[in-house]
Amino acid sequence: MNNEDGLLELRNQLDSIDNELLDLINQRMRVVHKVGALKAKSGGAIYRPEREKAIIDRLEEINKQKNGLLNRSAIEALFLEIFAISRNLELPENIGYLGPEGSFTHQAAEARFGAMSSYIAISSIKGVFREVHTKKVKFGVVPIENSSNGIVTDTINCLSNYNLKIIAEVVLDIHHTLSTKCDKVSDIKKIYSKDIAFEQCRRFLTNFGLDEVELIPIESTTKAAKIAANEEGSAAICPHVGAKLHNLPILFENIEDKDNNKTRFFIISDFENAPSGNDKTSILVKFPDRQGILVEFLTDFNKAGINLTKIKSHIVEGNSIFFIDFDGHKDDENVKKVLQKHTNSVKVLGSYVKEINDI
Repeated sequence: MNNEDGLLELRNQLDSIDNELLDLINQRMRVVHKVGALKAKSGGAIYRPEREKAIIDRLEEINKQKNGLLNRSAIEALFLEIFAISRNLELPENIGYLGPEGSFTHQAAEARFGAMSSYIAISSIKGVFREVHTKKVKFGVVPIENSSNGIVTDTINCLSNYNLKIIAEVVLDIHHTLSTKCDKVSDIKKIYSKDIAFEQCRRFLTNFGLDEVELIPIESTTKAAKIAANEEGSAAICPHVGAKLHNLPILFENIEDKDNNKTRFFIISDFENAPSGNDKTSILVKFPDRQGILVEFLTDFNKAGINLTKIKSHIVEGNSIFFIDFDGHKDDENVKKVLQKHTNSVKVLGSYVKEINDI
């Protein structure tokens, strides 16, 4: 058998496997349709992050036992998209996110809900919370913190003011591009971006002499790409997806100063998750004006064997509050005892599958 015949045989094998995959996926979707009908009768939630995690965990273990070629990231990439398609077959629902289209928050939403879902860009974090609260959208996606710039105050304020639940977290590596229709760096006369993006790429700008051109801060990096795509001699610092959205050529990728720049996002909705076995819980705490209360609170967590992963103080409407993350689910017995002791001080924001310890 010559090389050409061998290649044809392998391609035929791939076609046969693809046909089998299509049949199996259609079988899965038929079962999904039946599940959706039962959930519709019972009022159960369609999106269950803890159930999806359990499936990924099981498949990863089977893959290891069979010496499969896929790592966990590859398994997640395949099946999270299948889950997203399944949810849309069960009950198509809107996802609101902090816009505009092509923003990092949009990327975070698509990473969890897939390409087929219906997305609505909303102009403010408060707007996202409001539309989830009024049920115009089922899910909202908002940033909560960045590894370089800290906690997002608007999100903390809204978590305090709205009775919605955090049902999942998404952590994205944040990469910026310098995108432009200019052929050379020396042709660039002005750069558009968000002020925070300029700060995150300061070393790159200096090294390439671009700190001397006009830097124009605007409200979004995606809008920066749109302007640069239509204005001669201009460029944008924007995410890859924003450049692609506006057909803007990328001159340099990954121009951020820190290679571990991450942003954490929350997915909010109107239901609570069951325990998954690997959960994180977020709470807001407003202590009474009593000396030693913070130490007492932290000591209770320590005695209960609960690992606090984050504690940040904030001012919300003139009041000092603490945003706290800890390992465990709110319904775990040791957690319930501590929360019940401080029930008048604590607002439970949600328990959800843990994606990362901290950023």
